[in-house]
Amino acid sequence: MVRLRVEFTTEPFDLDEPPPHAVAAREVVRGAALDAVDVGPFGTSAEGSDDAVLAAVGELLRESLRAGATRVSLQVNVVPENGS
Repeated sequence: MVRLRVEFTTEPFDLDEPPPHAVAAREVVRGAALDAVDVGPFGTSAEGSDDAVLAAVGELLRESLRAGATRVSLQVNVVPENGS
């Protein structure tokens, strides 16, 4: 099993409160079989098995675009076995 880390940001930004597309994407990640979830003001990250991360990425793209995102920036990295 390969462990992956996903980091993503949805746009447009709203500095006063999280827009619906950001909330939708974060809820997908929080509800997925992922761990090490870190929700920040300008991005969210999470780790998990390759199957879990890839499934969550597809769902967060669908849900955030459906909720009004005009852009989703994401990065997926393989987490080295030693965790560094």
